[in-house]
Amino acid sequence: MSTHRSHIPLSLVVGADSRDVSDGDLARGLAAGAAWATTKTWNRFAPMILMMAARTLGSESEAEDIAQEVFHRVFRKAKTLRDPERLRSFLVSFAIRILKTELRRKKTRSWLSFQQPETFVDLACGTLDIESRDLLRKFYALLDRLAPRDRLVFALRHLEWMTVEEIAATMELSPSTVKRSLGHATEKLSRWIETDPGMDGLLDGEGWK
Repeated sequence: MSTHRSHIPLSLVVGADSRDVSDGDLARGLAAGAAWATTKTWNRFAPMILMMAARTLGSESEAEDIAQEVFHRVFRKAKTLRDPERLRSFLVSFAIRILKTELRRKKTRSWLSFQQPETFVDLACGTLDIESRDLLRKFYALLDRLAPRDRLVFALRHLEWMTVEEIAATMELSPSTVKRSLGHATEKLSRWIETDPGMDGLLDGEGWK
């Protein structure tokens, strides 16, 4: 994807403790163009955005590009945030819109290339054994087969633990649409996994682990 790099470095900046600065103060600082606010906003929210993108896409390198794009847009649009206390939701909404666009792009690219896209999964690779890494790669290869909206809804529900109502509000969908999309994704993934004995570790008697 074409990303617009912000001037904020990708690595987290070690600085003064910002726990006493509220989200509202950060949002008002961003709207005023204060340099301290951009740094503190990155430090506070970048880990969350990076993890969300990595879990959804299955790649830390792609997640870094997504995070850069998210913060670039948030810093540019900070003045449009009507309720400064909702800065976190503001960031998440940008992340989800950009992730949805990226998933659509990847899906189109996979159709145009007439081959299964290669998935590079390096999430928590330092703590996973070879068998677990292989299972994770297979899982993300199955996610690549889902429709972009179904995949994003599934990731937000089962990887980010968002409620149906939270997903509906953030994606600007009705709860019934979210439930249908989640049902489509769950049914397809369950069927694909059940046909592969090597992936039965992803399911248990209750459903998804």
